[in-house]
Amino acid sequence: MRVGSCELMGQVLYFDLLPLIGELPAWNAGAHVDLLLGNGLIRQYSLCGDPADGTRYRLAVLLDENSRGGSRAVHQQVKSGAELEIGAPRNLFPLAVSKGHSIFVGGGIGVTPLMAMAYDLWDHKRPFTLHYIARDPVFAPILQAAPFASCVQIHDRSNRSAPRFDPSSALRDAVVTGAHIYTCGPVALMDAVEESARLAGLPDAQIHREAFSALPVSGGECFEVLAAKSGVRVQVGADETITAALARVGVKVTVSCEQGICGTCVVDLLEGDPDHRDEYLTNDERSEQIALCCSRAKSPLLVVDL
Repeated sequence: MRVGSCELMGQVLYFDLLPLIGELPAWNAGAHVDLLLGNGLIRQYSLCGDPADGTRYRLAVLLDENSRGGSRAVHQQVKSGAELEIGAPRNLFPLAVSKGHSIFVGGGIGVTPLMAMAYDLWDHKRPFTLHYIARDPVFAPILQAAPFASCVQIHDRSNRSAPRFDPSSALRDAVVTGAHIYTCGPVALMDAVEESARLAGLPDAQIHREAFSALPVSGGECFEVLAAKSGVRVQVGADETITAALARVGVKVTVSCEQGICGTCVVDLLEGDPDHRDEYLTNDERSEQIALCCSRAKSPLLVVDL
């Protein structure tokens, strides 16, 4: 891929990726792509443009102060005309099939997948409201210039005199309209939206969320992991990931996001009581699988299918 237009908006790099040859694979709103950033570094970022535009992939990447290398590498490598290797679009946060109203709540950089959803619903003449909450609302000019600007409400947290976003107020009529709720951003915001949606009477099937990071790995007790196929057993430290502990004894696990959101490191769980900290597995899947990059154990031993 070749980097087309590229703009730095505060700490957010907003850019287009264009095909070197041929056509781009089609994608659906809510999808993300893997950016291959060299030296085995792979990170996932949401597509935030119009899914109907087959000429480019549009992304926005925040330079994270706590970056483990991904966002920093993007900001260093992505310049107009540069070439970048990516994976095919994947979607773990799709729009539901519904004719009812949709309510999008995006906090900070979490608004990016919701922008693509807004384009999709606008193109298909389906009703929605997009709430964008940020201390530095860098996407405000883009949203105000979008064809769906009339459906956008911007909540500028830097304006202390402005009323704060109230999830219960935003979702007050959600049951009456049969709304689906989509939220992405800080965990506290998503939890508040989810709680308000449930209090409003919405079923779980109409509440959708996507996180950019899992719960922290630190703060637990030491435990052991047994890789059943190789017969290797290792102790995992209180502030150590399972993948790092296994790597110390020669058991390599393929990882990508290292935050529990992509599913690359998921393996079958054969024995033990896991402490799931990922945002990828469903409740049903968690009875049989575990994400090794971030999850821990409640029991002294976990046995995994490696």
